[in-house]
Amino acid sequence: MSFSKPNRGAATITTTRVEPAPISGLCVSCLDGCEGPCEVGRSALKGREMIYPQPFGLVTAGAAKDYPVDFSHLNIQGTCVGAMGIEANSDLATFPAVDCGTAVGAQGGIKMDFPVFTGALGSTEIARVNWEDMAVGAAISGVIVVAGENICGMDPQAEFKNGKIVKSPEMERRIDAFKRWYNGKGGIIVQANVEDSKLGVPEYVIEKLGVEIFELKWGQGAKDIGGEVKLPSLERALQLKERGYIVLPNPTNPTVQTAFKAGGISEFERHSRLGMVDEDSFYQSVQHLRNTGAKYVTLKTGAYRPVDLARAIKYSSDARIDLLTIDGAGGGTGMSPWRMMNEWGIPTVQLESLAYQMCERLRTKGAYIPPIAIAGGLSLEDHIFKALALGAPYVKAICLGRAIMTAAMVGKTHGKLIAEKMYSKGQDIEEGYLRLFAASAQLKQRFGKDFSTLPAGAIGMYSYLDRLRQGLQQLMAGARKFALKYIDRNDLVALTREAADVSGIPYVMESDQEQVDKILG
Repeated sequence: MSFSKPNRGAATITTTRVEPAPISGLCVSCLDGCEGPCEVGRSALKGREMIYPQPFGLVTAGAAKDYPVDFSHLNIQGTCVGAMGIEANSDLATFPAVDCGTAVGAQGGIKMDFPVFTGALGSTEIARVNWEDMAVGAAISGVIVVAGENICGMDPQAEFKNGKIVKSPEMERRIDAFKRWYNGKGGIIVQANVEDSKLGVPEYVIEKLGVEIFELKWGQGAKDIGGEVKLPSLERALQLKERGYIVLPNPTNPTVQTAFKAGGISEFERHSRLGMVDEDSFYQSVQHLRNTGAKYVTLKTGAYRPVDLARAIKYSSDARIDLLTIDGAGGGTGMSPWRMMNEWGIPTVQLESLAYQMCERLRTKGAYIPPIAIAGGLSLEDHIFKALALGAPYVKAICLGRAIMTAAMVGKTHGKLIAEKMYSKGQDIEEGYLRLFAASAQLKQRFGKDFSTLPAGAIGMYSYLDRLRQGLQQLMAGARKFALKYIDRNDLVALTREAADVSGIPYVMESDQEQVDKILG
């Protein structure tokens, strides 16, 4: 049985003429004369452009591989006895009474109304155009929004002096959008990669823009190379080449310029360099950020091999990092090589299970364990519960990258449609929002006259998180856990022997065996 679906798929807008062979993905009978709708055929025409999901700038893409064990192989345990975090009284222990708040930071200084945050919204076009909706949505929801890598370096209007950033209107726009609606819960994280560090982005956003939470980035779950985006114009490619980025094909090559103008090359690629992790350099970077003025320093790592996960946890422990985000394979991104997204890295359940084992080993030595967040293919309330439980008590939050963006984009799309309809009738947009969004009434009560100035995508994101909140409250009430801190691994059961072996969660037919024997004598 193949877990993969090579050579065709919605992400690359490709298909096969007949039923494909299960391993290669090529048509069982490849016909001479076929125009080639598969990835191989399209690559014969478009070459390296077919490495990435299509159409660039308009989509986020998630892995299509079926992994042997995922969160569906675990179920949530429920009980009809007692209550934790509240009096075991049927009139008091109702699901709306469940507390979904959490905190991250070495001392719990970053309070959150709900245990989720956005994926890193960096320099991709889809991140740029949806930033305001998601930043405002995070601010009014009391969660964290992450400004990803390469924002300053990709800013067409950025100003540099001696190779360092001195002004980035785009970064300023992003930070201001969040701060205007910030209510004291959640926060904004700015992230840096190799190029950002060279350009002085950490110093700029901390010292000049007042950013308190800064994130070092080792990688992500969707790829194990640096970030990349596509560039539609020769002028843009030359600009970023001059700023020190890797740009392919080389836009300074006259032959490449001729091919681009003729249409043989339709786009360029901007790539970031690979980060090189070194223990001493990591500690120095953390200390430098703190000396610069960062109140909180966080780290994001990807779906690398187990020894790299051990490095991330141990180094974060020694440096007393405020949050470690671990991103597993199987999730998605706005821009990543499609086959890499599917065929590299450790999937989320396995990666989180390894992280739990490593944290336990450090705990027995009395080491500091940083608050951990899990990412990688999660989207709904049961995913949140399971991910919190599988890594309990170390996992404090969940990163919902594509899911949150989907909600914001749908809200934005319908907001535009209702705005056009209302304006054509000479009616107020506020009335349209009240008709459109289920959460409008509570937001109108909360913000009053400012309600109509909320971006539609922010309302959509808030509505989605509101749904997740109630869904999580219901699951937690069923487990009789009335605050997040009470969720633990005992709240899960493995449905297969393989899932039990991977996760360390008891197999369903062996769960509660000691208690069962005690009751039955």
